[in-house]
Amino acid sequence: MEKITVTTTIKANLEKVWAYWTQPEHIIQWNFAAEEWCCPRATNELQSGGSFNWRMESKDGKMGFDFVGTYDKIIENELITYKMPDGRQVDITFESTGEEVIVKEIFDPEQINPIDLQRNGWQAILENFKKHVESAV
Repeated sequence: MEKITVTTTIKANLEKVWAYWTQPEHIIQWNFAAEEWCCPRATNELQSGGSFNWRMESKDGKMGFDFVGTYDKIIENELITYKMPDGRQVDITFESTGEEVIVKEIFDPEQINPIDLQRNGWQAILENFKKHVESAV
């Protein structure tokens, strides 16, 4: 099955973008696709072989899941790769263009939901990340 790619361009320096992507106190501020959802907790062991667990749930508490994975490769300010428990691969690149950073996620789709739904959900989370980074002083 073909991989899905989502991308955004953020007006911030690379170090800030990397920090906001990887630090749990920031992850909980942006890791959800819609206003009806939240990320009440996040743990992040950012190293090869390390794991992460980002809780995603509806604000009304009726739905939720733990988004988890194990890191394969980390190159600070440049690349994060990880695998989810079902074996799907995710590659995230961070590319500075000077005053902006291009964040690109390429991931294996799951077999349950339509491709467009998956792409739109991941893109919405990425846009929420962009909004969080750009609104922070």
